[in-house]
Amino acid sequence: MFSILLAIIYIAFISLGLPDSLIGSGWPAMHTALQVPTSYAGIITMLISANTIISSLLSDRLTRKLGTGKVTAISVGTTALALFGFSFAPNFLWLCVFAIPYGLGAGAVDAALNNYVALHYKSRQMNWLHCFWGVGAAISPYVMSFALTHQLGWQSGYRIIGIVQVLLTIVLVFSLPLWLKRPKSETEVAVKLSMGELFALPGVPQVLSAFLAYCALEATAGIWAASYLVQARGVSVPTAAKFAALFYMGITVGRFLSGFIADRLGDRRMVWLGSAILVIGIGLVLLPLPVPVALSGLLIIGLGCAPIYPTIIHETPNNFGADKSQAVIGIQMAFAYVGSTFAPPLFGLLAGQLSIALYPVYLLIFTAIMIFAVAGLNRRVQVN
Repeated sequence: MFSILLAIIYIAFISLGLPDSLIGSGWPAMHTALQVPTSYAGIITMLISANTIISSLLSDRLTRKLGTGKVTAISVGTTALALFGFSFAPNFLWLCVFAIPYGLGAGAVDAALNNYVALHYKSRQMNWLHCFWGVGAAISPYVMSFALTHQLGWQSGYRIIGIVQVLLTIVLVFSLPLWLKRPKSETEVAVKLSMGELFALPGVPQVLSAFLAYCALEATAGIWAASYLVQARGVSVPTAAKFAALFYMGITVGRFLSGFIADRLGDRRMVWLGSAILVIGIGLVLLPLPVPVALSGLLIIGLGCAPIYPTIIHETPNNFGADKSQAVIGIQMAFAYVGSTFAPPLFGLLAGQLSIALYPVYLLIFTAIMIFAVAGLNRRVQVN
């Protein structure tokens, strides 16, 4: 029974990644068809992120009331509704309307599933599950590309992924009895904490800083990699796009490989190992070395990023207690989305005012913030 549930959770993690890359891959066709500027993509992504942050903050209350299984099924169903809404949207305003359930569906399920896995499974499963998120994020652009190249329209790309989400929702509804057979260590013993009480927990400010900084650097690294290579290093556009994609491949492959060693090394060592690899990768991009070295540096940055996010999440019950982990993971997710939402456009402003050559320096600053925050977290948790 438990192994069947684990398989369902793997599928659920794929579904988490499916909607995340649709807007980026479909927007070139969408903004033309809807007759809006290219920059309007930022409005949609900001609306999605804002609602994802809200649902992440509410995830503790929802999970205590409904349980992880129901929250997951409802959230995936909500996302499916939003995807179909996008596919039938007659204008940009309706995209904005359906961006609300798009974001609300993502945040609660992300926090609920991550907490469930942190409580009931080992670190290797957490890394492999996040690897499967990368599989989902990689599939969507191919689905959108298929829809566009076969003259089916961008709407069909959303509709296909929406159908997949509906099928998954049905599977999740039928799997609810499996979730109910879990050990009584999640919703039954979870304590209700106010925001003030959460922030007062030893180590919470540090772990939130670490999440914000990590997601800021990951999002900035991926979004601005190609532009940096073209404008600062003189790399051709096709080559730059290829190696920017390798950054994400490095994260996905790195999480797969991390699963084999995570339980042996432990969560804290995995975070430090990833941080060390990350610094090496940024150094290869930052230093005035030949262009092929900078290109390989992006892949190494991805490999370094790979274990950090899932292992910090997996360590949350040990750091703060199983009874508080859902609440802590909820605000961790919220701070993660704040970092990934605001750091890339902030770098865009800096690049426009100063120079895009600051790209590796910007990444290094957030890496340093993350490392200091993780070190502070470890000290606070050890003391308490």
